[in-house]
Amino acid sequence: MNTMRLQGKTIGYFVAQEVEDLEYWVPLMRLREEGAKVISIGLTNQTVHGKHGLEMTPDVGIDEAPSADELDGIIIPGGWAPDKLRRNQKLLQLVRDMDAQGKIIGTICHGGWVPISAGIMHGRKAVGSTGIKDDITNAGGIWTNVAAFREGHMVWGRVVEDIPDFCRELVNALAE
Repeated sequence: MNTMRLQGKTIGYFVAQEVEDLEYWVPLMRLREEGAKVISIGLTNQTVHGKHGLEMTPDVGIDEAPSADELDGIIIPGGWAPDKLRRNQKLLQLVRDMDAQGKIIGTICHGGWVPISAGIMHGRKAVGSTGIKDDITNAGGIWTNVAAFREGHMVWGRVVEDIPDFCRELVNALAE
């Protein structure tokens, strides 16, 4: 039995006001269950509230966040948080650095707004909420309407209902 497959891995996990609560908490707990060290990264380290009212307090603000060299992966949950996250240049640079190093980048639902704003979508297959379908294609991405999948070092999930598939793809990608 494969237990603790992510022991020794350090994962950055973005969070901001009005994140989709389940897309934040469920994969985060799943990664911890596999032994990963998960560092929650906010725009600041101030407590935020999810779309459904749950509280999250980031471990660090983006200014204190680990660099791409120190992370094995980064996760971007959906909700309205990605629209706030995508405006921060330091956060976008971290995403570009992770991409350049071929590190795992996982996004679900509206999380795709962040790699879109980071300018790393051209020619890549992607999925998310149908609300960002046009954004993905306008950024040069290829809309792929499936629950979850991995292409290269990018892991994509569609919506809340697809969290189990997203988590499976995420853990398998990070365990390699």
